[in-house]
Amino acid sequence: MVATALAATAALSTTAPVGAAHAVETQQGQVVVWIHDSFGGGTVTSQPAGINCHVVAFLNPYESEEGRPGQTGTCSASFPVGTTVTFIATPDPGSYFNYADPPRLTVGAPGVNTAAVYFCPDEELSPYCWYY
Repeated sequence: MVATALAATAALSTTAPVGAAHAVETQQGQVVVWIHDSFGGGTVTSQPAGINCHVVAFLNPYESEEGRPGQTGTCSASFPVGTTVTFIATPDPGSYFNYADPPRLTVGAPGVNTAAVYFCPDEELSPYCWYY
């Protein structure tokens, strides 16, 4: 009987008190990188890690839309609200990095936060390459 009473007391003393604080869930925001169709190629990564997005150069803007390469890799990721995400743009050979808007962003709210990146071909076939 004493052993049963001690076991019951031990079990009761290991439970959390009524009204104990619960873990607060961190809100997440989705960051999406869009590599603008300025005909150059390159890769965008993020710090902290999560984004690793690539597009191949499309050097003939007069071909049909069907032949254009799309983005590949991880072009969106979730980060905790309040996190500052910095983008690192690395052009492919034959292209150069032209512009990022914004070059870094602070995840401000749950939902979608976007950034646009421009890679241009060395030959400057795109009008977007002249503006920045």
